[in-house]
Amino acid sequence: MTSLLFLCVANAARSQMAEGLTRARFGDRARVASAGSSPTAVSPLAVAALDEIGIDIRGQRSTSVDDVDPASVDVVVTLCAEEVCPVFPGRVRRLHWPMPDPAGAAGSDAERLERFRSVRDEIGRRLGDLDAEVAGPRDLESPAALR
Repeated sequence: MTSLLFLCVANAARSQMAEGLTRARFGDRARVASAGSSPTAVSPLAVAALDEIGIDIRGQRSTSVDDVDPASVDVVVTLCAEEVCPVFPGRVRRLHWPMPDPAGAAGSDAERLERFRSVRDEIGRRLGDLDAEVAGPRDLESPAALR
């Protein structure tokens, strides 16, 4: 089973939404976690954006990347765009999905929520590509296994 770790700075918005979306999409096919280099608290707007599509992340908590055992992770996805992403030690596959931090956006709550929706939807789109890779053991007879 593949172990995925989503990283950003505060572990409040992007990585939390990625964790929730991935758990919902992959189920028991992957172990999923998120963390940050300066963890704070899960953003209420991240909770609201996922609530809209039937995913509840109220039970998730912000975690420090320092508390994650490198040996327990296969794939690290960093989500930072404007800021410096956390560094994760170890031999892992690394993906970088740069996305603006919706938690730092100015504007009304409605405008800010729209930014969370945009990030949520982009993460969901990218998970579709990742899902094909994490789907499980490949049929060795299939052309996909030969790539």
